[in-house]
Amino acid sequence: MVRVEINPHDPQVRHIKRAADELARGSVICYPTDTIYGIGCDIFNKKAIERIYRIKGKGFKAPLSFICSDLSNIAEYAHVSNYAYKVMRRCLPGPYTFVLPATRLVPKIMMSKRKTVGIRVPDNAICHALLELFGKPIISTSASLHDGQVLHFPEDIEHHLNTFIDFFLDSGPLGMDSSTVLDLTGEKLVILREGKGLDKLPV
Repeated sequence: MVRVEINPHDPQVRHIKRAADELARGSVICYPTDTIYGIGCDIFNKKAIERIYRIKGKGFKAPLSFICSDLSNIAEYAHVSNYAYKVMRRCLPGPYTFVLPATRLVPKIMMSKRKTVGIRVPDNAICHALLELFGKPIISTSASLHDGQVLHFPEDIEHHLNTFIDFFLDSGPLGMDSSTVLDLTGEKLVILREGKGLDKLPV
């Protein structure tokens, strides 16, 4: 693993470019979000996605979420109803994962049995810069161990995931809460997992 320290408020362009280059060559990276550290790769690289499943100890049918740059980007990969659009417009960017019906652009390996997908738009300068430079969505699953224990501190990530991750953007310790997961496949908001931002939902 190559670990570089990056400014969380004003990310160094050279570090963002290196991370984007790693993603383009099929690497698996670790990066900060507005909640916890995420493990990610190019959503169109099947081999890299399979590596993430092995790191997480998940079966290939367990759905993975990904991050997008904005609402218009989400609409390429998910069917967004008028109701869903109104909710997301008020929540994003923010610490929420929205479950939506997937479009044909989403690789099958990432879909749930219901053909849905989880999508995030984090309120994080590093994520925004990386998505803008890379130009495609990036897998976003928590940096955790097989038993589900989330790794919040950079030192723990390096210790436990050093042999599994290719590149690590270290912005220092993050918060302890994961994103709040919200199902928007119907005409009513359903909370699937409580997490950060739950008390600030504008709905």
